[in-house]
Amino acid sequence: MTTEQIKAMQSTLGITADGFWGPKSIAACQKHLRSLMPTPHPWPDTYEMRLQNFYGFAGDESHLVNLPVEGVEYNGKPVKTIRCHIKVAASLGRILAAMRETFPEILKGYAGCFNDRPMRGGTLPSLHARGAAIDLCPGDNSNLSPWPHKAAMPLAVMEIFAREGWLPAGAFWGRDAMHFQATR
Repeated sequence: MTTEQIKAMQSTLGITADGFWGPKSIAACQKHLRSLMPTPHPWPDTYEMRLQNFYGFAGDESHLVNLPVEGVEYNGKPVKTIRCHIKVAASLGRILAAMRETFPEILKGYAGCFNDRPMRGGTLPSLHARGAAIDLCPGDNSNLSPWPHKAAMPLAVMEIFAREGWLPAGAFWGRDAMHFQATR
């Protein structure tokens, strides 16, 4: 993002719009997104046992459903369904419907949901291995691109996910802005 875009985001967050994305901006952004999340929070935290108790074993495809979608593209080709966990399907459907209205271009950058694999650089299962995470627009928001300095995922997209209780990785991890997961 440009300095002007960061300043605009800081104004939205109600903090000094100086264009410097540091600890105060990060804390304000996370507080803002958490304030949008439902109470009680619908998703488990990221402790492996709690994930397993809520979603089942990673890689267990018996919990997956094919969520019908519109306006979603993968590598320029239309996607008709997204395989996701049954527990996140309705929520993800609402998120994608809201995005279709406000950010249709981001839906054209769909990069996957279910993928039975470990977390990048780790041995524990990714939330993708449970069908409870989605990646969007990896070209502008890769795992190693710091958000918001280099990654370009709009705060407004993160707000859409936060309203359903999904964790936007860019705002909470400072990187991987393409990644959203149904956890606290």
